[in-house]
Amino acid sequence: MNDTDLRRAGSLTPDTIKFALHKPLPGLQAMVRMAPIPRPLEPPTPDHQPREGGVLVLLYPCGPAGELHLVLTRRSDTLGNHRGQISFPGGSVDPGDESTSQTALREACEEIGVCDGAADLQLLGDLTPLYIPPSDFRIYPHVAYLPHRPHFVPQPDEVAELLEVPVSWFLDDSNIAAEEWIIRDEPRQVPFYNVCGHKVWGATAMVLAEFAAAISAIH
Repeated sequence: MNDTDLRRAGSLTPDTIKFALHKPLPGLQAMVRMAPIPRPLEPPTPDHQPREGGVLVLLYPCGPAGELHLVLTRRSDTLGNHRGQISFPGGSVDPGDESTSQTALREACEEIGVCDGAADLQLLGDLTPLYIPPSDFRIYPHVAYLPHRPHFVPQPDEVAELLEVPVSWFLDDSNIAAEEWIIRDEPRQVPFYNVCGHKVWGATAMVLAEFAAAISAIH
């Protein structure tokens, strides 16, 4: 991490992040940096209506210095979609959900047990919705902050592992790599973040790329 990255990490607060998220977002221009190539960025036809979901980018202080962290989950190998992959807490919109932010919060409660601290939780803003071709979802990412580390209670049927990662990790380009993978019988160039021994790629990496670009732009 260079000096600029260190300055950025040290000045990240809920207020500065909220300010960044209420400015024009970098959008797909930032996301494509971490997109597998080739990858469709939109539904197959203009009138196609994918399912909708909400995901939560949950920020909180952690460690002796209270450095800002976010939590990712490794999905259970028994799940139907995206099994074993790294993702944000979240899921599909239920009929009773009033908004995708409510979806994201409900799913975070179900998946990682972030329920008791919900009264202290502050929604800071949103990121750009993103279409996910394999599951035919459009996800709406919502960024929230808790002023303390949550008491996580992972749901074992859905979550195999929790990854607590400093936000500064995603501001350091040395944590990005790329490889050629075979996905659905096609060779693809896949960028990813190296995180805790895992490769964070696909939609999760694309959302993280926009988040990193948005907060970097305010410095």
